[in-house]
Amino acid sequence: MGHSGAGGTPAELMDGLLARAQNGFEIGEAVLSRARSALMHQSELRSCRQCNEPSGPRGYTTYRHVFLLPDGSSLLLWELEHNTGPDDRPLFELYADEGALALAERRVHRCIGGARWEELDGLPLWLPEQMLQAAEPPGAQRAYVADNSADHARRVLRRAENPDRPGEETERLLMTAFAHDIALAPKPRRRSGGPDATWCRFYEHAFLLAGGDEIVLWELEHNLTRDGRLVCEVYLDEVSAELAADRHARALGVDL
Repeated sequence: MGHSGAGGTPAELMDGLLARAQNGFEIGEAVLSRARSALMHQSELRSCRQCNEPSGPRGYTTYRHVFLLPDGSSLLLWELEHNTGPDDRPLFELYADEGALALAERRVHRCIGGARWEELDGLPLWLPEQMLQAAEPPGAQRAYVADNSADHARRVLRRAENPDRPGEETERLLMTAFAHDIALAPKPRRRSGGPDATWCRFYEHAFLLAGGDEIVLWELEHNLTRDGRLVCEVYLDEVSAELAADRHARALGVDL
């Protein structure tokens, strides 16, 4: 987490978020007060989706702003940036509730005309090339956040469709997770253009357990299926995820 002096103080960040948010009035005074009292803060990309239209690219980006409070807890705010207006200028929305954010993302997603929302399962589908190139190696700088980490682990494992996904022992250990970090691995693979575009990306989910140990799950997101459906698979190591991607590609005669 960056020091409060980096990019301004937490209070200055909060004021900036409010100043550009169309719905800043929806953020309660209690949330504002807690954010402004934070000792440190960090802003990070959560997801980015884009559709290329004849008139120009349309898309939206979600950022997560983490505020470290004096009592050691964290406050999370989500900022949604999109260009769905008639003049394509950037618009901003701010949310203190992740459920409200999901509804806003769904609304904007319909506006840009992307894939069916149900196929995305809350994961980023399109990422601009410059962001793909700028991805840092997972584990290089982890920023663990205590935010329902055990539930996050449960959801990651629940959406895994591979029969060799981590089993009950891993699930039992992850029930004690109290902090986690999510990183986009710097090896996305994509062959764009046409209806047969290939999508293949890797995420690293790192969890801190109550006993001090760490468990890392590797999530493979791809559409290397017979019907082109987007699916997720989860593995306990990077090599297994890589081998699975290569295996799926060979079965379809796709060159990743």
